Amino acid sequence: MNIHEYQAKQIFAKYGVPTPRGIIANTPAQAMTNAQELGGKIWVVKAQIHAGGRGLGGGVKLARSIEEVKTLASEILGMTLVTHQTGPQGKLVQKVYIEEGADIADELYLGIVLDRAKEMPVIMASTQGGMEIEKVAHESPEKIVKVAVDPAIGFQSFHGRELVFGLGITDPAEQKKFISFASKLYKLYMENDAEMIEINPLIKTGSGEFLALDGKMGFDDSALGRHPDIEDMRDISEEDRDEREASQYGLSYISLDGEIGCMVNGAGLAMGTMDTINYMGGTPANFLDVGGSANAQTVAKGFEIILKNPNVKAIFVNIFGGIVRCDRIANGILEATKLVNVHVPVIVRLDGTNAPEAAEILRNANIPNVIAATDLADGAAKAVRAAKGEKII
Repeated sequence: MNIHEYQAKQIFAKYGVPTPRGIIANTPAQAMTNAQELGGKIWVVKAQIHAGGRGLGGGVKLARSIEEVKTLASEILGMTLVTHQTGPQGKLVQKVYIEEGADIADELYLGIVLDRAKEMPVIMASTQGGMEIEKVAHESPEKIVKVAVDPAIGFQSFHGRELVFGLGITDPAEQKKFISFASKLYKLYMENDAEMIEINPLIKTGSGEFLALDGKMGFDDSALGRHPDIEDMRDISEEDRDEREASQYGLSYISLDGEIGCMVNGAGLAMGTMDTINYMGGTPANFLDVGGSANAQTVAKGFEIILKNPNVKAIFVNIFGGIVRCDRIANGILEATKLVNVHVPVIVRLDGTNAPEAAEILRNANIPNVIAATDLADGAAKAVRAAKGEKII
């Protein structure tokens, strides 16, 4: 689960992580009132969406008067903000964060992510603040400092020294402040079951203070039961509607850009299926894991969600019948085609318990657009050909 910048900064404040003062607004009038309450001469009007690159898309603007705050809020609220993370469809801006201006002497990057290979959190820092960290990693990887922290011992002073020395921070007072900042951020990460924290940029002010000028946080969905206060921050309007609907039926769904819908049981098999489709010259339209207990209802809902994508030209059902027998899955697929108008070819590969019986059921069903496959390669190849409009026998 992801949250907005203003929500991340609310959590930062609980842990003493310094941020500029700011107030959320839903209307231009409220934005102007917020600026008056904050005081000062410069304010930043920030669009609140779950995506990076807001500034480049026109969603972060500087105001030098109360009236300009209202004008900029009017322009940003209601706009469809397109960034490198939203894709061409963009995201509707429904909130703006009015933040006091800051004295920026330098911009850094600081983030914490889980490194699955190391099996521990890794703190990443860079002097290239304000830039996309992916671009820095590609073009100048040597400018990213990575420090793994073993949860068994937690954040220690030597971790902090490695960070400040790697960033070239030489002033002892600034070193102490940065290490304190990183230590608080690590504590926040661990205690809230976060999956990712990103501050870009982390600024150093003219007086040598460090402030989180931005804030992104993502959390482990499976741990939200331990954090009801964070779960209350969920903004379902920012989440993909189809992905949200799929989760309500126990389906794991992620929309992609291809033309072949995928329905698979098991995340590993799903990834292998998508790789095979790519190898055969096609592109998957989605990731869809129906879990280990596929039945007519879950398969029907899967078809329904997949077919909402107008780009889908064929569906590849690739299921291993272990917990549920293949013949029952085959009957479930046929029943699902009666519940949902499946207007594209459906290639079905079933393996596992009673696979031969399942193949016989599909052949005898005599449904023109349901086509049996013998194995993964055969199924992927047929799906690619079907998506190209070829007739499959």
